[in-house]
Amino acid sequence: MKLGIVGLPNVGKSTLFNSLTKAGAESANYPFCTIDPNIGVVAVPDERLSKLAALYNSVKVTPAVIEFVDIAGLVKGASKGEGLGNQFLANIREVDAIVHVVRCFEDGNVIHVDGSVDPLRDMETINLELIFSDIEILERRIAKTSKGARNDKTLAKELALLQKVKAHLEEGKTARTFDGAEDEEEQAYLESCNLLTLKPVIYAANVSEDDLADDGGSNAYVKNVREFAALEHSEVFVICAQIEQEIAELEEEEKKMFLEDLGITQSGLDKLIQASYRLLGLLSFLTAGEKETRAWTIKAGTKAPQAAGKIHSDFERGFIRAEVIYYQDLLDCGSIAAAKAKGLVGSEGKEYVMKDGDVVEFLFNV
Repeated sequence: MKLGIVGLPNVGKSTLFNSLTKAGAESANYPFCTIDPNIGVVAVPDERLSKLAALYNSVKVTPAVIEFVDIAGLVKGASKGEGLGNQFLANIREVDAIVHVVRCFEDGNVIHVDGSVDPLRDMETINLELIFSDIEILERRIAKTSKGARNDKTLAKELALLQKVKAHLEEGKTARTFDGAEDEEEQAYLESCNLLTLKPVIYAANVSEDDLADDGGSNAYVKNVREFAALEHSEVFVICAQIEQEIAELEEEEKKMFLEDLGITQSGLDKLIQASYRLLGLLSFLTAGEKETRAWTIKAGTKAPQAAGKIHSDFERGFIRAEVIYYQDLLDCGSIAAAKAKGLVGSEGKEYVMKDGDVVEFLFNV
């Protein structure tokens, strides 16, 4: 999974990236200090892995990972190449979802590119640039599709859809809020257009330390962000980028104490990962043995053979069955042998839909 972190200059975007990845992206109080996208790979925290590894005496533990891309700051006119616009748009096209950092704190020492704090204006600035870029994409598609639409019913249907989406975008609305696709086939075609405003978004409301304890509940800026996000079915999580940077330097036990002192139970990274999994409809299944205990990320609704293919294409091609037990049941039994004796290990076929926390051994023949 690849998440692109975006935002106007000086909203806390690179500070958040630094804290999430400890990758040390340059952070400075002026626009465009981030020119090339910085990439950091972060392990998904999963306490199930260490417990399973202890049960199997695993030599190696491999968590699921998320790749974060810190994308150069954007300004008005990016869709026309202003600032680092072209680079911004190219980089954002490669990600699975967008983490949009919006400033929800006042600080006279940190210059805002537009002179004042207004998260809704900031969100609109970036959304409009992405909308303009999408309209250009649609115009090219429409021109190409129009040529054959007169004599081809499929192309005529695609053309009508493209025109509806374009009209929707021209009203200043994102493709995420478009609900005019008449069936799954049309929706799949729309998704194939790779529109930037169709990508799922998580809004990161960057607040001061004082607003963390009540999760931004008393912050009017955060309230506005939440109301806007609800309209387009996006996720919101509240962070203090500066605090996250301090947390990133601490050991695990110190981190817990620090969070308790702040009156919060989760770090921003934990909240972001949970929001990402919810938004993208993801879950993790687990494999365990003496050599390795590992988490694998798949889409909810994935069937056993396709999950096996996540490990190796041979597993999917030669799939016979999956031996499946729920993580907590295995832990409670103390061993796979004890779980089998209690009848808790299921022998599942090709139609089995994987669940979060399934511990699996795939049997295959190639």
